[in-house]
Amino acid sequence: MTAARPPVPSRPRGVLAAARRNDDGSMSLFVLVTIVGLLAIAALVIDGGGKLRALSHAEGVAQEAARAGGQAIDAGKAISGQGITVDRNAAVAAARSYLSAAGASGTVTVSDDGASLKVTVSETYSPKFLPGGDWSVSGRASADLVYRG
Repeated sequence: MTAARPPVPSRPRGVLAAARRNDDGSMSLFVLVTIVGLLAIAALVIDGGGKLRALSHAEGVAQEAARAGGQAIDAGKAISGQGITVDRNAAVAAARSYLSAAGASGTVTVSDDGASLKVTVSETYSPKFLPGGDWSVSGRASADLVYRG
């Protein structure tokens, strides 16, 4: 004869249901943390890309302004055959005129030896998601004012 097993005490249904529900909410917490992380990465990508676009625009405007200044040759000397020289005052005026037409703020300077024109453009980018205020970027370019040919 086999020994009788002791009867298994029956658990009330509420205890079994409570035991199955002991991890309620853990998936919701995981999803919440993951979504917050993904949103933070998206904010970095969007605002970082915006800053890079602003920097690229500032550099492009600076390059075009320097190019406009570098093309301000002294027409009188060029036509009469005295050589190709750049009128430095006209070069600065042309570069500033380009900056004004582009709606950009910046500085235009001629080097001490008068051989090159330097343009610096400053812009700001207002982040859409990241806090901390506006970010400033600047683009720089130069053009030779002396014909080497």
